[in-house]
Amino acid sequence: NSSESHNCAKSILTSDRLQIVVTLSEFFNETWEAANCANCLMNSSEGLSNSTVEFLDLFNKSLTCFEHNLQGQTIYLSPNNYTEVCKNCNETYKMLNDLYNNLQRMNRQGGESGHSAHLCIDVEDAMNITRKLWSRTFNCSVPCSDTVPVIAVSSFILFLPIVFYLSSFLHSKQKKRILILPKRIQSNASLVNIQEKYS
Repeated sequence: NSSESHNCAKSILTSDRLQIVVTLSEFFNETWEAANCANCLMNSSEGLSNSTVEFLDLFNKSLTCFEHNLQGQTIYLSPNNYTEVCKNCNETYKMLNDLYNNLQRMNRQGGESGHSAHLCIDVEDAMNITRKLWSRTFNCSVPCSDTVPVIAVSSFILFLPIVFYLSSFLHSKQKKRILILPKRIQSNASLVNIQEKYS
């Protein structure tokens, strides 16, 4: 009887004291939600989204580039010996980083998966691994292209108070101060004479 099938399933699943099937089901559902796994899939959850496939492909290319340029070297060399990795893998890493930033931007607006939240844990972990390798292990740094504008704006802001006070000084009318001398009381000798008169 279809009307009783739900009750039958419920009684079977919750028949043991620990309700292990229900507990495991809730655990996996919570893990799926917390890891944002749906954000790596198409709307219908038929497979990985195109952007996820593209990201994972670039991620694998980056790791392959790292391995290829490290052949014959140990992973714990001094940072000076990683110049080949930094030079040869810079383009791949930059493409991966740009794609990750675009995916984050797209995902905030709803993205391919239809869910607006964080990226799925696979993509985030892959990017974290790559960034750690790039910055900590290989000590590679990408020079900032915004250095000149930042210095120009900072200099302008620091120069503003000087301009303000200078213009304020030049445009204000400088009044000469006239010192008014107070009338002084007569000398001490005359005060002594006054005191003697009254005593």
